[in-house]
Amino acid sequence: MNYVRYDTESNRHIEKTPSTPGQRVLADALRDELFALGLEDVNVVEPCYVTARLPASPGKENKQCIGFLAHLDTASDVSGKDVKPQLVQNYNGGKIELAGSLCLDPAAEPDLAAHKGKSIIHSDGTTLLGADNKAGIAEIMGAVEYLIANPQITHGPVEIIFTPDEETGKGLPDFPLEWLKSAYCYTVDGGPAGEIESECFNAWQASIDFLGKVIHVGRARGILANAALMASTFATLLPRSESPEATDGYYGYYCPMEISGDLEKASLDIFLRDFDSDSMEKRITALKHFAKTVEAQFPGGKVIVNLQPQYYNMKLKIDEKPEVLNQLKKAAQNIGIEWSLKPIRGGTDGSRLTELGIPTPNIFTGGRNFHSRLEWVSVSEMCIACELIIELIRLCGE
Repeated sequence: MNYVRYDTESNRHIEKTPSTPGQRVLADALRDELFALGLEDVNVVEPCYVTARLPASPGKENKQCIGFLAHLDTASDVSGKDVKPQLVQNYNGGKIELAGSLCLDPAAEPDLAAHKGKSIIHSDGTTLLGADNKAGIAEIMGAVEYLIANPQITHGPVEIIFTPDEETGKGLPDFPLEWLKSAYCYTVDGGPAGEIESECFNAWQASIDFLGKVIHVGRARGILANAALMASTFATLLPRSESPEATDGYYGYYCPMEISGDLEKASLDIFLRDFDSDSMEKRITALKHFAKTVEAQFPGGKVIVNLQPQYYNMKLKIDEKPEVLNQLKKAAQNIGIEWSLKPIRGGTDGSRLTELGIPTPNIFTGGRNFHSRLEWVSVSEMCIACELIIELIRLCGE
């Protein structure tokens, strides 16, 4: 509840990292906490990576080092400023009224209904909560604190990393890989208890520029190419059956994220997502065909498609080192929780780290309704995530 009060909403329009100053404020606070706990090599490495090492128990110094990651920023889809977390103890199972006529309704959310009698934390409805990913930070910090207080639980060396700008896709490019001694890591950035994730979308971003041909609208017949209309026409060519709201599971999508412009110039940003790389190539090809279609409808206008990869499906590289996932499954079994493998309909910093050669599957946090004013997190499931991290650290030190 303390961490979510830090305003760390990231901004994808800012190129520098961190994209917002609040991320640095939280990074400094976490550095101070880790230092006070007695960890070693505690730093905020430029541009804004919190790094620390939990020393191995005596006699365990030569065990394989493992790492845990969570991200500092929250999504810009909904405001993350002045978050007012609400702790509900012994939830009565009814509707929870929020600001702006919103409510958390157990009739619409079976997971919420299942938490009757338990504790949850939710937003007041004016902002998101920020459990994505401050629940992950809290769970990692809780596990570290517990291990320090209980030295009878022996373990090998552990590395802790908190990253900026994960939500903008710029969290890992500048990370000093030479610092990392872990052969594999785990992000703590998932959803309901028991969900383990080892595959994710391939992700690309398309920035489409529309260049119109302008003349006084009173004399426009046969001459005007309206860039604003070109952009909206392009957006309507994206198949509605392949949108985020129309797909789930392993189905990919196109998602227009932002549109702006006027008669002369306009722009449209689109996220492309697909688990299969061949299908992603087809999506990229489709965008290029849509560009030609729009140009044909607006003589004199020009459409420029700019494409950039954001991250890739981590499944292939994780499959190459099955012990990474096997250790996680065994830890879950040891503490008596039912686990299931789920595909991430998104990505994590683990996606990028896996791409860089360090396999990094994802652990649940207990959060629901991420990126929305209806976001909430289960306190009991946060405890389970914390317990899983502790057991995983102990197991890897055997």
